[in-house]
Amino acid sequence: MIEHVVKRDGRLVPFNRAKIAFAVYRAAVAVGGRARAPAELVADDVVALLERRAAAVRARGARVATTAGATSEPAAAAAAPTVEEVQDVVEKVLIERGHARTAKAYIIYRYEHALKREGQPSLTYSLDNVPYQCLWQTLSWAEEQRCTRLADLAAAIEGGRFPALIAAAERFYAGQITAAVDTIVRRDPAPRVIIVAGPSASGKTTTTIKLRERLERLGMRLFALGVDHYFYDLDLHPRDPRGDYDFETPQALDLELLNRDLTHILAGEEVRIPRYDFTTGKQHPAAQPVRIDADTVLLIDSLHGLYPALTAAVPRELKVGIYVETLSQVKDDTGAWLRWSDVRMLRRMVRDQQFRNYTARQTLLHWQYVRRAEMRHIIPRLRLADAIVNTYLAFELPLLKGRLGPAVRRLAAELRADASSDVDDARARVIRLAALLDGVAEWPREDAVPRDSLLREFIGGSSYHYE
Repeated sequence: MIEHVVKRDGRLVPFNRAKIAFAVYRAAVAVGGRARAPAELVADDVVALLERRAAAVRARGARVATTAGATSEPAAAAAAPTVEEVQDVVEKVLIERGHARTAKAYIIYRYEHALKREGQPSLTYSLDNVPYQCLWQTLSWAEEQRCTRLADLAAAIEGGRFPALIAAAERFYAGQITAAVDTIVRRDPAPRVIIVAGPSASGKTTTTIKLRERLERLGMRLFALGVDHYFYDLDLHPRDPRGDYDFETPQALDLELLNRDLTHILAGEEVRIPRYDFTTGKQHPAAQPVRIDADTVLLIDSLHGLYPALTAAVPRELKVGIYVETLSQVKDDTGAWLRWSDVRMLRRMVRDQQFRNYTARQTLLHWQYVRRAEMRHIIPRLRLADAIVNTYLAFELPLLKGRLGPAVRRLAAELRADASSDVDDARARVIRLAALLDGVAEWPREDAVPRDSLLREFIGGSSYHYE
């Protein structure tokens, strides 16, 4: 029996068949598959091949030991396959069983990780996706406000300038909303669908609400279509050995049904759209009747809004896409730029604790799926956006530290002491977060944040109603 596997760094860790089935099923979902049984059969074949190999290794070791009169190395170490050998066998079995599309998705996923380990450019992420104009505008504003370094935030707090910085940051974000509204209303022909897209915790919900307020004041009639209601039932998503579901990919949605409904809705026909119960993880089909007239515009807020297959049924000229991201231009004490994804991870930790009954640890461990989906399916679509809204707020880190500082330090200590390979990704991220927050001055006065601020989407107390 296979009991251990050799990691790339030489560590011997317990072998887990469930990880193979999970990886295969996730690759199948990426190409539209939903059946778990084939993934389990592939995992069985992989284990059988590995066991035959291990038996052969043990037999050779026994012959050598008998001939030389020496003690053979421990059986577990001698027969344990490497991670690369396991993945090679997975590819072999997928191809031999005829799962060509799943094999391709698995191979691409594997190659992407190899590039990441080597520090090489991703297959999907490109410097062409960097919004340089928006970054330059943000950096110029930050220099004017004297908030380009974490030390500047501490100086603003100590000097009594922090409330003024809050007000200035809110005005800057409002200007981003105005620019996006201008892009929408100037479109010719007028759009039938407005899409607000962007990665997790970027502030899409508040941005969508504010865009709707502005557009309706200008006379535009809008209907918000909840794309999340098209989620497949939770038990159809890949589930890892820890029990965590990977529902971050666009394939987590019933794209075929969504596009069929979009076609009929835009044609003025009545459609009964599904309703997803997030408590039970079940989709209730044909639950809500929807009909709009030709003067009403669909408003879609979705992580994967710019993913082409999400709205493939709608002609490109009838869609306008707004991309939302925390485009901070701030350096830490070492001179390194603050990572946009770290800001969003802090936001999501706060929101998950506040509204979703998730601990900071659960959010951190799940973030690997969030980030993988972003890099593959969301960030590469930035170039398709008609406008970009920067949702980073120059004042948010001192407030987020007040919510998370002790918890992040505890998590960093816990994961440093946890040698399990399952937490490698989380360990690296939380150590980086702890170092970041150590350099941030705390501002505990949340009452200074306006009730309609985007930050209220995460810390609570908003004047807006979030479903």
